[in-house]
Amino acid sequence: MNGGFATAVQALNGSQGTKKMTGRAGKQGESGLAEASMTDAGAVAANTVAEAELRKAVIASTIGTTIEWYDFFLYSTAAGLVFGKLFFPQTDALTATLLSFGTYFVGFLSRPIGAAIFGHYGDRVGRKATLIATLLCMGLATFMISLVPGYSMIGIWGAVLLTLLRVIQGIGVGGEWGGSVLIAMEWSRNKSRGLIASWPQFGVPCGLFLANLAVLAFSGLSGSSFLIWGWRVPFMLSILLVGVGLWVRLGILETPTFRKLMAEHRIERAPVLEVIKKQPREILLSALARMSEQAPFYIFTAFVFSYGAGTLELPRNFVLAAVLVAALIAFVAIPLSGHLSDRVGRRRMYMIGAVTTGIFGFIYFGMLDSMLPWAAFLAIALSLIPTSMQYGPQAALIAEAFTPRLRYSGASLGYQLAAIVAGGPAPLIATALFAAYRSGYAIAAYIAACAVITIIAVWQMPDHTGKEITREYDQGAS
Repeated sequence: MNGGFATAVQALNGSQGTKKMTGRAGKQGESGLAEASMTDAGAVAANTVAEAELRKAVIASTIGTTIEWYDFFLYSTAAGLVFGKLFFPQTDALTATLLSFGTYFVGFLSRPIGAAIFGHYGDRVGRKATLIATLLCMGLATFMISLVPGYSMIGIWGAVLLTLLRVIQGIGVGGEWGGSVLIAMEWSRNKSRGLIASWPQFGVPCGLFLANLAVLAFSGLSGSSFLIWGWRVPFMLSILLVGVGLWVRLGILETPTFRKLMAEHRIERAPVLEVIKKQPREILLSALARMSEQAPFYIFTAFVFSYGAGTLELPRNFVLAAVLVAALIAFVAIPLSGHLSDRVGRRRMYMIGAVTTGIFGFIYFGMLDSMLPWAAFLAIALSLIPTSMQYGPQAALIAEAFTPRLRYSGASLGYQLAAIVAGGPAPLIATALFAAYRSGYAIAAYIAACAVITIIAVWQMPDHTGKEITREYDQGAS
């Protein structure tokens, strides 16, 4: 009996022990489920925050670059339509155009200086703070251009002041591009970087559209007084746009990539010198890769005003309207090309665009020189499609080529050096070629040569499509 009782007690104790163990296991399971649920919730919340910041970063970078390029393109439009007559009236039409585009070129010469200055601070103090400085630099210079008196009032000093302000413009835009691309791209996911990085590029046709729209509007409003006051108003409006840009940019956060660099104490003391020492090849290839995008773009958007309205005697507003349509088409072509680069690869998409540009130059001048209004309008309207096929994937292709701690400096230098070898001299070269050969096909041959250089350069560039870019590329060696 005692044995049976003992057995019963042991059974009861075992049952209770089992219940306790089961209870503890149940509680542990519930706790695990709760922790897993909290982890999932945290991940969802983190993703939601990241997506919200990505949207804000894309909007801020796109609006900022739109304002900066509005300022920059205002000058290129005015250089073709106004500055030769206003600041160099003592010379013949061809010389005045060359001198006007000479002051225009100065802005391109100063862009690498801006890239070095703001690239240094972008890699040392952050992308956000640097972008605010570039916006102020560009906007204030553009506003001051509206106040410069012409030759009739202060003689050659008007051209001198104009040139100095153009230098400041160039410094501002020289630092803008790298930061605007990185502020968007470094918030994006690996598989969509081409599309995300193309949105700051979208600011180029937006700025071009707004600049030409403003000139077109005040050309109509001012009529015969356009050379007196009408051209100045679009430059004055820049100060209002800068206020909008500052408000937007002050609301964004620093990128995760730069915050990681700060946390790991990987900030370089002299990032510009370091990137020149560590990645000179990427800087040079980035500049040469832009030849068939940069040179044709400024022929299609700046030189076309003196060639179309002057040489071909097309109405000024006709050329302005056609360039507006070209900018609208680029609104679609740039992000589409960026998206396609996520699918087919940066290099492949870029080279397709370069080949298309090399061929299109001959079609473009053939249609313009036909003197048929519909053909000329169509040529100008379609002109930015080939360059957009390169400009869409360009931001990601160039920025991805540089290691994170040197990315702002390296990408900015590579991008802006093309301003000296391609963008800035393009209208001057086009004007000189036409003066020598009296044919648009000479300019088309120049565009084709630029395309060949681009294809060779892009073929040798690294392609980081879909790859991780937050780790230092030389981390294994350091």
